[in-house]
Amino acid sequence: MTVFNEELPKLEVPVQESQNAYGHAFRAYNDNTSERQSRVEEVYRENHEKQTFDYVIEQKQSWLKFDKMQMGIWEAAEFLNTYVDNSDPDLDLPQIAHLLQTAESCRKMFPDQDWLHLTGFIHDLGKVMGHSKFGSAPQWAVVGDIFPVGCAFSPSIVFPQHFKHNPDTSDPRFSSPQGVYGSHCSLNNVHMSWGHDEYMYQVMVHNGCTLPPAAFFVVRFHSFYALHTQGAYHHLLNPSDHEHLHWLKEFNKSDLYTKSLTQLDVKELKPYYEGLIAKYFPKQMLDW
Repeated sequence: MTVFNEELPKLEVPVQESQNAYGHAFRAYNDNTSERQSRVEEVYRENHEKQTFDYVIEQKQSWLKFDKMQMGIWEAAEFLNTYVDNSDPDLDLPQIAHLLQTAESCRKMFPDQDWLHLTGFIHDLGKVMGHSKFGSAPQWAVVGDIFPVGCAFSPSIVFPQHFKHNPDTSDPRFSSPQGVYGSHCSLNNVHMSWGHDEYMYQVMVHNGCTLPPAAFFVVRFHSFYALHTQGAYHHLLNPSDHEHLHWLKEFNKSDLYTKSLTQLDVKELKPYYEGLIAKYFPKQMLDW
């Protein structure tokens, strides 16, 4: 029987920072003097030029066979110990540090919502696509902000100037705000740029995860900043999307504003999150 902690351990929980790990504003993409900033923009340049409607369909057909390997949730998190997200201007620590910062912030803000704690821990696990055992997918196809394909690219997306070389920009099928989609069709019917958000969502679905629908929505769209921060693409949302958007915005406070160089005690936190994994994932070994 899995025993869950009813009281929070007395740990240093990440607070919502006012500046990122480098002393700058969060998501500041216009610092042309920073070497890291040039790496960030290069990831987005490739992303915006290559993420087309056809490319996304091809990636889904390849990755959603779930034939890469079998492993558990915690093992996937440990895979990310060596992975640094070059699209992130706010932090360059291994990803497991960010997962725990996010999860513990969710735990502090919503102590009775254990589903949100686990959502914070697993939200970026799709980045395993970039690991060598998964074929080392390029960063532009794994990380960064996501956006709909199959309709016009919003100027609210970071580095929008790089879409000029994306073939879909000049394709009349995709040139209108709705593109190939109907008005308020629901994000469930929209193809997003391919990356770790969609992959982890699909892993959860395929492996019978029992987290509530809001958790699936948060994992699938947590990098959709043009929506949850800039307010774009509301013409594609249906009432259910609007309902889940509340939790997505709450989650973003923990996902973004806890990024710091402070690392938590993994050994001390591991039993709590292993208990949640056992509660919400019926299979110990997942298909990836």
